[in-house]
Amino acid sequence: MAPISLTFPDGNSRSFEAGVTPADVAASISNSLAKKAISASVNGQHWDLQWPINVDASIAINTMQDDAPALELIRHDLAHIMARAVQELWPDVKVTIGPVRDNGWFYDFDREEPFTPEDLGAIEAKMKDIINAREPVKTEIWGRDEAIDYYNARNEPFKVELVNRIPEGEPLRMYWHGDWQDLCRGPHLQHTGQVPADAFKLTHVAGAYWLGDSSRPMLQRIYGVAFKNRKDLKAWEIMMEEAAKRDHRKLGREMDLFHMQEEAPGQVFWHPNGWKIYTTLQDYMRRQQERDGYVEVNTPQVVNRKLWEASGHWDNYQENMFIVEVDEDHAREKTVNALKPMNCPCHVQVFNQGLKSYRDLPLRIAEFGSCNRYEPSGALHGIMRVRGFTQDDAHIFCEEKDIEAETKKFIEFLAKIYADLGFDDWEIKLSTRPEKRIGSEESWDHAEESLGNACKAAGYDFEIQEGEGAFYGPKLEFVLTDAIGRAWQCGTLQVDPNLPERLDANYIGQDGAKHRPIMLHRAVLGSFERFIGILIENSAGHLPFWLAPRQVVVASIVSEADDYVNAVVAQLKAAGVRAEADIRNEKINYKVREHSLGKVPVILAVGAREVEEKTVTVRRLGQKETAVVALDEIVAGLSKDAQAPDLAPDLA
Repeated sequence: MAPISLTFPDGNSRSFEAGVTPADVAASISNSLAKKAISASVNGQHWDLQWPINVDASIAINTMQDDAPALELIRHDLAHIMARAVQELWPDVKVTIGPVRDNGWFYDFDREEPFTPEDLGAIEAKMKDIINAREPVKTEIWGRDEAIDYYNARNEPFKVELVNRIPEGEPLRMYWHGDWQDLCRGPHLQHTGQVPADAFKLTHVAGAYWLGDSSRPMLQRIYGVAFKNRKDLKAWEIMMEEAAKRDHRKLGREMDLFHMQEEAPGQVFWHPNGWKIYTTLQDYMRRQQERDGYVEVNTPQVVNRKLWEASGHWDNYQENMFIVEVDEDHAREKTVNALKPMNCPCHVQVFNQGLKSYRDLPLRIAEFGSCNRYEPSGALHGIMRVRGFTQDDAHIFCEEKDIEAETKKFIEFLAKIYADLGFDDWEIKLSTRPEKRIGSEESWDHAEESLGNACKAAGYDFEIQEGEGAFYGPKLEFVLTDAIGRAWQCGTLQVDPNLPERLDANYIGQDGAKHRPIMLHRAVLGSFERFIGILIENSAGHLPFWLAPRQVVVASIVSEADDYVNAVVAQLKAAGVRAEADIRNEKINYKVREHSLGKVPVILAVGAREVEEKTVTVRRLGQKETAVVALDEIVAGLSKDAQAPDLAPDLA
């Protein structure tokens, strides 16, 4: 075979015969590396050690010290090992697919009887047996007919369908983990013993339609998590225990914030306490946006399909839209409308009203826009993933030269809001041009450079996400890290020259000619529903005092203090504090426990001594110590604490 040239990370190149495998390359470097090697990076693609290389390429050999490839392989191999274990325990079970996800993997099975928690324990034990056997992992490329015959003979109809879905010309890779085989793109480890046997856990079972299609069979999906070592698994388990305590659905019940019910799937019934958080946060955002030069609008909920066709959403997003048909004046054909899934086409309609000049730009249009999107029922999750939600949405119409300045301004705007809401740990990810895209290379160069320069000018580093931008423009994603280390992607800024073009938006430039504006889609919170859920979980229900729906409860210790309790409540309310009285004939310890469970930040206990001395006994949420404080002093302090950060006197 003709020689090929392989270039290593240090810049040096060596000649090899075509068809050389990464395993051969590792062995040519050292026996030690050959033993440690788990996979390779070939021209930036994750490559199995057994796959041949037939062209000049860059190459890097991966070991278990390389976290990203190591974890991908561990989790991918465990998906196969789990499927093998299931079929060894129950030979009649049919297998489907098992991709890597988040911290682990899942695999879908066709089995008549439901898997039980005891079954998961048996599967884990069998998986450890397979791992400890250290059996080799092999890869082969088969022909389509050979693969179909193989799966038909073993009564695996789902695998037959998958083979038929693979485009002509793509290799059909067959992986063997010991004597168990699966259709898979790879790559994989070299033997089952490379998987750490003490660093994985099967977590739960859920139902899932085959290929996500509700008209297809319902399968059983087993989820697992895996890490490089037992220590990392234990850390994950501790985080999950903490997450369960912080679950916004649990705290939502305890704090009486909201509920969901089957008559309105994916829709939130906000209770008074929850709605107070919502409106307080919305009022805060409205003030901040107004100060930053935004004009607020409100656009229709139901819009004719013609607009969605013009914007491109009808062809590309229809399956996620709620369609509304109306018999307009008994017309022969019903008028087809849709509940808006996003606000951007409507904002272009506002921009298009009246002639716009370059002097009107940048124009920042904001809306607390109520949107509706069809999410599969299995994807719904409390108020974090819903079908009806409100975005803190805005669109900045500007000239191309203003992208950098407007982006920098937005980053600074977002940073202040995140700080006010208690999120100091966040990062920026810049998604660059995908392979399939529109627009000139020059426009992409300018947009990507503008976003990067804006981040630097605002004082922030960023991570590049190669090829993750939309087909029409790059974007920034703002990712929060919460109190227990979980990442949440909330804020976004997207450069879009496409929608103004499709919807014929233009302005008159300095040259007197018409020009297309650039549209910057941006959000800080994302959706109020999801962000409030994040706030609840981040704070474990201990919301910042100004956001807490119930700020103070004044509780009587003896009935003789009832009048004083009511007077204290009245004084607090007059000072702008959300206060309520608890003069029930219950013991003070019972009242304290109840209101602490409801996450009331401050409880003021009042007895005979407090009445006589004009004081209160202060107990703050999460603190065992109490303090006796003069009434005027506590009212003044709580009045200051109750103000939103942008309204506090020292920040005005």
